Amino acid sequence: MALSARAFSVIPHASYYASCWQCEGCCWSLQSIAPKQQLSNRPKALRSLNRARKCKIFDELEISRNFFVKATLATGMLYCASALAETSTEHASQNDMLQELEMLPYKREGYNYWMWRGHKVHYVVKGEGRPVVLIHGFGASTFHWRYNIPELAKHFKVYAMDLLGFGLSEKALIDYNPFVWRDQVADFVQEIVAKPAVLVGNSIGGFTVLLTAAAFPQLTSGLVLLNASGQFEVPDEQKKPVIQETALQRLVITPLITWARRWAILFTFWQAKQPSRIRSVLNNVYVDRTNVDDNLVQSIVTPAQEPNAAEVYYRMMTQFLSRPSDITLNKLLAELSCPLMLLWGDLDPWMGATKAEKIKQLYDKTLLVRLQAGHCPHDEAPKEANQALVDWISSLV
Repeated sequence: MALSARAFSVIPHASYYASCWQCEGCCWSLQSIAPKQQLSNRPKALRSLNRARKCKIFDELEISRNFFVKATLATGMLYCASALAETSTEHASQNDMLQELEMLPYKREGYNYWMWRGHKVHYVVKGEGRPVVLIHGFGASTFHWRYNIPELAKHFKVYAMDLLGFGLSEKALIDYNPFVWRDQVADFVQEIVAKPAVLVGNSIGGFTVLLTAAAFPQLTSGLVLLNASGQFEVPDEQKKPVIQETALQRLVITPLITWARRWAILFTFWQAKQPSRIRSVLNNVYVDRTNVDDNLVQSIVTPAQEPNAAEVYYRMMTQFLSRPSDITLNKLLAELSCPLMLLWGDLDPWMGATKAEKIKQLYDKTLLVRLQAGHCPHDEAPKEANQALVDWISSLV
């Protein structure tokens, strides 16, 4: 934030004031050097003239001092005003951008429901044309696509679904693993969409749609990953050796560890569902925090208050912590056949730009679009994300 030349123009003739301060210093130096006897021997008229000159100089210097102080204060005030004006303009431009975008209203009762394997699944559908299916990340919901659904629906038929255990979908007491959500997405495309669709996913939703596209190519016409989760293959020498469990571990140690883990995870969930904690986590992964608002926080808090939410969270975390999957991004990309776009927030503290580069190296049919955003680029920079999605999806044959 630079100070403009106009701000400095309130101090005219800066060299003049500098020379005045220098003259004052010289006068005091000369006076301290001159012997008192010489001063007393000077003619009275000369001493009177010198006193008059000194008074005039001091008067001028006093005026200079006062003017310099006032000018400096004025400069500071103009600087502050300039900074405030720039900040106000920045916030105004962000608010103007959001006002231009239509937002999907959050409804506690939801929009549409589909029964899948005996469980209630929530989804949104808007628009007409080529089908596009949006899948959210961990802890989020269809509402996380609030600024994308209305805009994309102007060009395509857009579906957004809550994965089982999240959002307004049922908090089913099942064993959660990546294949549950893969099958949910595949069946949704088959039964509800009823034709091949472009699958779009953020975070764990990105891993889910990648898993779906690799397993069911006949259901996928295109794939978009936004800061997708998932691990690359680890060299054999870096893999941890499998240690055979002893009877003592199986009968005593493992049950104790399981019991301790359960209470630790449940306590973590109690902390994680607090609005202040949710906002803090979002602030860590959004570079521009304009969209970290009460609506977004409430859409995450509400599902976490449901009776089975804590147990579902425990089952998910147990799966991720104690039963890591051997399904790697390398294997899935090797099985992929459809066009791929990476819409990547390069400033993501969890999954940065290098991950996108590596995915692109592993799969030739990839378009990489970078956004200066964090882990959720579709919500942090919705205007840019929407434009990139419309352009790329429209280009598919």
